[in-house]
Order: sequence, then C-alpha cells, then structure tokens
Amino acid sequence: MKTLILASLRPNAGKTSLIVGLAEYLKRPVGYMKPFGDRLLYSKKRLWDYDAALMSNLYALDRNPEHMSIGFDHAKIRYMFTGDALQRQLAEMAAVMGSGTDLLMVECGRSISCGTSVGLDPLSIARCLGVPLVIIASGSDEDILDDIMFLRSRVDLEGTNLTGFIINGVHAVDNFRELYLPNIEKLSVPVLGIVPHRVELGYFNLRFLADRLFAKVLTCERNLCRIVKHIYIGAMAGDTALQKPFFRKSDKLIITGGDRTDMILAAIESNSAGILLTNNILPPANILARVEESGVPMLLANTDTNEAARRIAGLQPLLTIEDQGRIDLLRELVAAHINVPALIGNTQ
Repeated sequence: MKTLILASLRPNAGKTSLIVGLAEYLKRPVGYMKPFGDRLLYSKKRLWDYDAALMSNLYALDRNPEHMSIGFDHAKIRYMFTGDALQRQLAEMAAVMGSGTDLLMVECGRSISCGTSVGLDPLSIARCLGVPLVIIASGSDEDILDDIMFLRSRVDLEGTNLTGFIINGVHAVDNFRELYLPNIEKLSVPVLGIVPHRVELGYFNLRFLADRLFAKVLTCERNLCRIVKHIYIGAMAGDTALQKPFFRKSDKLIITGGDRTDMILAAIESNSAGILLTNNILPPANILARVEESGVPMLLANTDTNEAARRIAGLQPLLTIEDQGRIDLLRELVAAHINVPALIGNTQ
C-alpha cells in the first residue's frame, strides 16, 4: 500500500477536488483520512468532516467518516492526546484506513499551519507517518511563487519527504511556465503538475445551496442536481425582467420574495435553474402547483433577500456526490496535467 499526504499552503486550494480526480483516474481501491477535520458536518447526531463524508459516499469506503478524523477542536485534542499518544493514533488510523487499498490519501487541514498547536499540521503528520508529502499551491501567480519560495527558504522541512508541488487553478498556464516555473525549479523540488483554472469548478448545485442555507425544498426535489452559474435578485417587475438578456439565461438562480408571484412566473417562463424565496413567505397554492409542473426547484429561506444574497456570495462551492460533471472534469484534469506516476509511483 502506498500512502500520500496532500497539503496546501492556503485555504481552498483544491486538495479534496484533486484527491477525487486522482481516485477517479486510478479506478483502484483507495483509502482516505483527514486527521484534523476543519469542515465540520453534523449528520445523524454525529460529527464528522465534510470531505471525509464525501469520500466515504463517493467510493463506498468501508469506514465510518467519523473515524477518518482524530478531532476538530484544538482544546479537545490537547486534552485527549499527549504527543506520543497522538502519533500512535495517527499510525493506527493510517493502518486501518489503508487496509485493503492500493493508495491511502491523507488530506491535511486548510493551510500549511493548520493544526500546528496540536501536532496535526502537514509537516508533523509527514514526520510521524514517514511517507511522501505533496504540497498544493494556488492563488495568483505571484502568490504561488512567494508561497513556495517561503516554504523552501523559511520553513524547517527536515524529517519530511517533500515529493513535490502541484500548482492548481492557474489562469494562463503557458505564461506561468515561461515566467514563474523556472524560479520554482531552481528550488530542487519537482513540480508534479500545473492544473489550469476551470470556471466550471466554481459552480454549485441547488442541493448544496439548500443545505447551506437550511432552506426548505418546496418543489421538484428531483431536480436539485441542477447547476447554478448565475444569480439574479428579482427586484424589478416580472415583465420587465423577461425583456433583459441576462434573465433569459437558463442556468440562473432567481432570489425573490414569496409574495412576488410575477417574478416567480417570470422565472419559470425563462427556464431558470431554480428559485429561492426569502423571508419565509410561501406563495399561493396555485403558484406552487405551476412551479412544480414546470420542473423548476423552488427553495424557501427564512432570511431576507439581501442576507440570502450575501450568504450565497460567501459560499465555497464544495464538491458533492451529485456533481458528476465536475467529477468527470477533475478526472480529465488529473489525466492531462498531473504526472501521476511521479506522484504515486507503483501502487501494486
């Protein structure tokens, strides 16, 4: 069994997405663990990490997501484990989660420093397990170069097997290769891949939105897999909105009040991806029936329109098990842009 630790220099660098892409590309038994959970998910009266639950559901892992993380809270981890006990727990978890797999992928927290105070940062995990560490860098081209140079020149990497970097979400790959890659290669750590930015990975589906806003599904739950690419606040009259070119896009979410029947009807007439009603106002029964018949999912939130829009703007579009299009794209990106043999070697 091969074990690989994946960490990132900054939050939201795409670790989980690349792990999914790699698992899809390999099509072989994989294991997963995330020692320091930083995306807390409460489900079935239990706490587990969102990414652990995603991996468990995607690949039917014969492991409880609750057991894929040591903990979420610094104080609780410090109370439960001494340094030696924590290292033993890490080693035992890796043995269990990797049993029967070709590749165990260990995902670290949101940044290179996350978990340092409790010994669950990427470097501590790498030293404990003694397995290859891969760092994912993302952000602007300048940020990527600064971060990698800082890591190599200012951070003590002794005792870690830093295998290489994956550069993720690059907007102009050719430009990056010409202007920035030579400086990184001087640091004597391989660049295992440069993955281009794809706007599709920044979209979310309606089920994800409903879960994040704790919104009630009023119609067409079967279509919650629809992707939202544009968001429109329905403040103007419905007839006026229908005349706007933007409003005619089919992959939009309309945010409006339940008392705005004109806007609700305009939304279904323009084949919207979904409708989000605010202020916990239900539309009349005949309107609900029209929306159900149209096949457009309609959600109901208890926040006002401005607050709903603010929350949506702040959402990180996490991967879900229903995002087959994004999952397929991730597999293609890994296949085309990452040197998988150099990344994992032979897992036989």
